[in-house]
Amino acid sequence: MKNSVESWSAPETDASRPRSSRVVAGRPSNRLSIPTKENLATVRDLRPRLFEGLTPSEVQSVLAVARYRKVPARCVITSQDRPAKHLFLLLTGRARYFFVTEKGQKVILLWIPAGEVLGMAALLSPPVAYITNTETVNSSSMLVWDQDTIRSFAARHPRLFENMLGLTFNYLAAYRAAHRALICGSARERLARVLVDLASGMGRETEGGFELDIRNEELANEANVTLFTASRLLNEWRRDGILSKGRGRIFIRFPERLLRHAT
Repeated sequence: MKNSVESWSAPETDASRPRSSRVVAGRPSNRLSIPTKENLATVRDLRPRLFEGLTPSEVQSVLAVARYRKVPARCVITSQDRPAKHLFLLLTGRARYFFVTEKGQKVILLWIPAGEVLGMAALLSPPVAYITNTETVNSSSMLVWDQDTIRSFAARHPRLFENMLGLTFNYLAAYRAAHRALICGSARERLARVLVDLASGMGRETEGGFELDIRNEELANEANVTLFTASRLLNEWRRDGILSKGRGRIFIRFPERLLRHAT
């Protein structure tokens, strides 16, 4: 059974925790802690879009009421149809959204890199349920706010709501890219289109192109191609100078040229 963090607000005793999140050998406890200076430095380095437009003092105030959590791999962060009670900012590691069909098939929706937000439904009123599951892909760490705390802060600083709306737009762009990949073109065309759509919707525009935090496996899933095909095409486009790759990161120099090259 996977670990779960659904009981984070429960009293800190083993007896009160669900069996899946109790302390076992080699796994961390279910305890939340105050962010350290190193955690805050990580936030500064990540420059989360959640905090865009907020002053340093405003960012500091919202960080001051967060709690820090280390999470092992394959730990469920949000559960489909459960009340949305927490907002999460991923500091390290990687997570992904998924849902389970009536026949028990697990369907991956989207990968989430460090610096992104999980559980945005916690900002809504009246309270709603999470519409997807979220799990860590590898060992991760995150900041956590309970619903009342983050809604209270957002009421005083409306820019936080605006940033959430922008993040929602980014996710819509990612889902559009994934849906298009299911119905359009060859494997080469689908992968190129997914790259360009994700770069424009979720990437960071830099001097000379777009930077996108994504791995080959994630791209393959989004474009509905095999991992081998995704790796082969990315290497081909890298040799042609259209893009460059780093660990978990792709820099697209010429999006229009990539699309032309793929047709």
